[in-house]
Amino acid sequence: MTKSELINSIAKKYPNLGTSDIKKLVDVIFAEFTKALVKGDRVEIRGFGSISVRRRQSRAARNPKTNETIPLAERNVVYFRMGKEFFNKLNPVN
Repeated sequence: MTKSELINSIAKKYPNLGTSDIKKLVDVIFAEFTKALVKGDRVEIRGFGSISVRRRQSRAARNPKTNETIPLAERNVVYFRMGKEFFNKLNPVN
């Protein structure tokens, strides 16, 4: 699902809200998520999951085509851990 698909889906469920208002709301939510993650905070949405930033150590990688060793610097990566309710919806028990 893309951002525009999300906005259209919300607009169909809430026809009393304008598409431009929904777009602003989605932009604000994503901006707040980004701001929190940049600060090093964790974003937790009950029933869905939590998003945090993890630090990857520097390491040596290899170009498989040339077999050349390439150094990779330390970097931050986004880590998502799904919530129990989300997990159970994706993996229903019969």
